[in-house]
Amino acid sequence: MLKLPPLSLYIHIPWCVQKCPYCDFNSHTLKGEIPQREYVEHLLQDLDHDVALIGDRSVKTIFIGGGTPSLLSAESMQMLMDGVRQRVNLDLQAEITMEANPGTVEAERFSGYQAAGINRISIGVQSFGDDKLIALGRIHGPQEAKRAAKLATELHLRSFNLDLMHGLPSQTRDEGLSDLRQAIELSPPHLSWYQLTIEPNTQFGSRPPTLPDDDTLWDIYSQGHQLLTAAGYQQYETSAYAKPGYQCQHNLNYWRFGDYLGIGCGAHGKVTCTDGRILRTIKTKHPRGYMEGRYLQQSYNVAAEDLPFEYFMNRFRLLEAMPRNEFSDYTGLPESTVRAALDDALQKGYITETEHEWQITEHGKLFLNSLLELFLGEE
Repeated sequence: MLKLPPLSLYIHIPWCVQKCPYCDFNSHTLKGEIPQREYVEHLLQDLDHDVALIGDRSVKTIFIGGGTPSLLSAESMQMLMDGVRQRVNLDLQAEITMEANPGTVEAERFSGYQAAGINRISIGVQSFGDDKLIALGRIHGPQEAKRAAKLATELHLRSFNLDLMHGLPSQTRDEGLSDLRQAIELSPPHLSWYQLTIEPNTQFGSRPPTLPDDDTLWDIYSQGHQLLTAAGYQQYETSAYAKPGYQCQHNLNYWRFGDYLGIGCGAHGKVTCTDGRILRTIKTKHPRGYMEGRYLQQSYNVAAEDLPFEYFMNRFRLLEAMPRNEFSDYTGLPESTVRAALDDALQKGYITETEHEWQITEHGKLFLNSLLELFLGEE
């Protein structure tokens, strides 16, 4: 019998003012007004279909992502959150995060989001350099980003996050570290600090910009990591740093192989069923089809032979030790099914093992793909 892990809810808002050239998320450039009320109604109908999968399980975290969720009015957000509360058993202490673009953050609207139940915001800053923001296709400037962070501080939310990128087109080491210092000065409880990657099916994918060389990337990362550590931030995931007690609980649930419902255009879900199946769902990607009521694009049960890779692909993103018993609890497989791969990982120095825990090593972090490949095709 599988143990049921914690449960989260992801809600996708697909529209943006303009599509960023590096973005491969399911987002659509806004043409005219967002059909806000209609889309919220569809989100709630989508959720009506999914609640049958979870029974009376409580939802521990909600994450509203996009696109640009802060394009929704406070009234639409209130309607959405009221509808969610009517349909699921929402934990009284639930962390409820919303992504926001600094160019769409307004004080009046944000207090309205807070009244609707939003207690954590994630602000997409990306850089404090005017030229870098233009290159990234962002619609805000450095001062708007700083104003949004100041507003988040003044609202006394449970927490807020700044998203910051490094390895930007033509970025020097000093520029990358200057961005990070400016972010640290704003004192966010949480910082997502990740390297720009060029993805296929994006503008950058078809016309790649000139990126910093490997030595510059390493200098930015290694010196930036020291800056963050000195400022009291702890790295707990590959690209995430937090002050003690401020880790993103929603993302932690993803990486710990927790369950989550996904509603909205292109949203993914993972649900452990009481009969032992692990079900994955994918929702219709394009708003047109979604808003015709065709919510579910695909659902399938994860095959037993794929579970080890899926479990460790998530778990090894985190730097914390992982309880050995959770592998069997959350996959239903005995540890013996991955014993050979674990022994190989131990021999290569990718992980350490104690009676109760496994932990990825510094060496393992550098060779994460090689580590994960050991768990492919396990029988």
